[in-house]
Amino acid sequence: MKAGHWLIGAVMLAAWTTGHARAEEWQPGYVQIAELTVDPAQLENYKAAAREQIDTAIRVEPGVLALYMVADKDNPSRIHVFEMYTDIDTYKAHLEAAHFKKYKTTTQSMVTSLNLVLMTPIMLGAKTK
Repeated sequence: MKAGHWLIGAVMLAAWTTGHARAEEWQPGYVQIAELTVDPAQLENYKAAAREQIDTAIRVEPGVLALYMVADKDNPSRIHVFEMYTDIDTYKAHLEAAHFKKYKTTTQSMVTSLNLVLMTPIMLGAKTK
């Protein structure tokens, strides 16, 4: 599946989960996609560490609006994380959070490549329940 296809789904889900259906009503201030390659032998451990980090960030950081992790269907060790924050300062604070630092330390030897792609939201749309 190409990145654009999952991105559309992630954006729509993000809009739905925040209760906002139209871009005119709401725009996140900082959006990026993290493209990772994970050592296949460590994939399950990576997913567990990432799941813990994402769950904690969404629960305790009010400015973290969405974190969606998906894997390439044909290559499960290729991971994409769609990230939405209220602004750049919220993103910077996220990087300094204890749970994120724990994730980085835990997964350092598991991640073989990382590319961060800054995005500009164009349209966020989803059904509202």
